[in-house]
Amino acid sequence: MAKKVVLGFSGGLDTTFCVKYLAEDKGYEVHSIIVNTGGFSAAELEAIEAHARRLGVTSHTTIDAVKGYYDRIIRYLVYGNVLKNNTYPLSVSAERLSQALHIAEHARRLEADAVAHGSTGAGNDQVRFDMIFHIMIPGTEIITPIRDLKLSREEEIEYLKKKGISMNFEKAQYSINKGLWGTSVGGKETLSSKGMLPEEAWPTQVTKNGSEEAILDFEKGELVGVNGQRFDHPSDAILHLQQIVGPYGIGRDIHVGDTIIGIKGRVGFEAAAPMVILKAHHALEKHVLTKWQLQWKDTLAQFYGNWLHEGQILDPVMRDIEAFLEQSQSCVTGKVFVQLMPYRFQVIGIESAHDLMSSRFGKYGEMNTGFTGQDVRGFSRIFGNQTVIWNAVNNSTDDAS
Repeated sequence: MAKKVVLGFSGGLDTTFCVKYLAEDKGYEVHSIIVNTGGFSAAELEAIEAHARRLGVTSHTTIDAVKGYYDRIIRYLVYGNVLKNNTYPLSVSAERLSQALHIAEHARRLEADAVAHGSTGAGNDQVRFDMIFHIMIPGTEIITPIRDLKLSREEEIEYLKKKGISMNFEKAQYSINKGLWGTSVGGKETLSSKGMLPEEAWPTQVTKNGSEEAILDFEKGELVGVNGQRFDHPSDAILHLQQIVGPYGIGRDIHVGDTIIGIKGRVGFEAAAPMVILKAHHALEKHVLTKWQLQWKDTLAQFYGNWLHEGQILDPVMRDIEAFLEQSQSCVTGKVFVQLMPYRFQVIGIESAHDLMSSRFGKYGEMNTGFTGQDVRGFSRIFGNQTVIWNAVNNSTDDAS
């Protein structure tokens, strides 16, 4: 009986090669799976399944992971206002982890002998997939034909043509990966340390002029409404907001970061809805959280984002940090008003029943009703007392030496 291998399948050149190589050269029973994290339409998913079956897979499975992707990962990125290197909302790295988790779960269900992915030996994804497979399905063989055989694109194409496979072998000028939490764009401009992607490279073109206001409704840190329209799940609100803000060209940038394997890399991305949501959420938090909540959130969220980027979603410390982040959101409820303009946006303000800037306790720079000037006079002496003592002891001009 042939051994079973579960293959993460996107329908592109690399995974197409993997199907034929594993089935015909290695004799495996290939079970392909695609995990949709928000980047595929229904028609695209149907076309990918038809392609897989033409290649001869034993079974093909499509997983709709959009809501689970949000529940398991994205909501904590929102709670933590996570931007890698203060720039990148972890669009692809978070997505890959969701895909790896589902592939591993599928391999376990099928009691597969092996699991395979089409990663090369040059990027982060190979580490993310391998690590999750080692943890979730220990002992299951991991097969990576493109990496192991050190194949060039030309060698893959030659192999598939010999197998009689007909598909579009033309390499797109730009590599695009779309998901719920943003779209990455790679091209010749991102291969060196200087260069910006041209207008035509961006998947979402700028079609809106002027400006408009968007009102974001948050409940306990989650986006639940846009412009008065409520949604059953935050992922639906994200997709709706993307349709509004994307055509302004908002959220375009190039991220420069450290890969897991130790090299620097650049990648373009557009993440209109994620950037607006993160900045709006952060603005609301600044009004409703205390300074120590904000500081410890920043500290833990930075670690959380970096560790997630490096594939460590299954480390138990991540559950501990998620518990803290979720608890911190108990009062992060209210409306945030955002002005949208071509290529930029501005947070105008917030409304919240939990706003700590309440005029009942005074107005900054004008008057205060919570304490008196005499209270502040005494507080200032006590608050700085130890520093006064240190300076008196160590900066004395009467030092006999």
